[in-house]
Amino acid sequence: MTPDPKALTEALIAARQANRTLDATPWIDALPDAPQAYEVQDAVAAALGWFDGVPKTWKSGGGSRGATLTHAPLPPSGVRQSPADFSDLTFHTPGIEAEIALRLGQDVTPAQAAALDHDNSAALIDAMAVSVEIVDARWQDLAATPALLRLADSQVHGALVLGDWQPYAAVDWASQRCETKIGDAETVVREGTHPLADPAWLLPIWLRHLTRHGQTVPAGTVVTTGSWVGVLPCRRGDQVTAEFPGIGAVRLSV
Repeated sequence: MTPDPKALTEALIAARQANRTLDATPWIDALPDAPQAYEVQDAVAAALGWFDGVPKTWKSGGGSRGATLTHAPLPPSGVRQSPADFSDLTFHTPGIEAEIALRLGQDVTPAQAAALDHDNSAALIDAMAVSVEIVDARWQDLAATPALLRLADSQVHGALVLGDWQPYAAVDWASQRCETKIGDAETVVREGTHPLADPAWLLPIWLRHLTRHGQTVPAGTVVTTGSWVGVLPCRRGDQVTAEFPGIGAVRLSV
């Protein structure tokens, strides 16, 4: 029998409750499309009681402007202010993504979201901050897991640390440096490597996703916007720092 989204939802809920991973093989054909994957996201969050109303923190992004962007709300218990300690959480195969987070300065209605374009949406942002996402999955072999199953699993989110908020201003993103250090490894330095060239580029797409069922997105809602370093492997106990010179820095313990 072909697995169905409801059974997948139940399996993901059980995996999170038991802090274990799943073999993706039996679930390869469980999801026909992205809307169904988002329904599984929502059902898992509802079952675990993560949110009351519109979630306050999200991840969004894609590998390029030509890619289909994906989105996931982040469980509040794993969203922390720098310096952050995540030793109380369980991770399976964690990785580090250094990012810029953006914060809405005003409410956004469905009508407003529908009218946005890439040139005018940055006016909605009042602040930005350095962030680091700990990427982690409920799937045993993430590299072999189809994209829709990753999307259903909160786009393989583990936890998030946010730095101090700074007033949002125009930045020369093409020359912006990102410096990430994990444990005793050499610092990873990148410059101008945001996959969308500008973190704010995703705002219209992200906001249309959030308002698709008629909800208004409240001021103060936060979105992380994609990794400047890909996914860097880390281990339990690693001390991590990420700095975007001129914007800020974060520290965390995995």
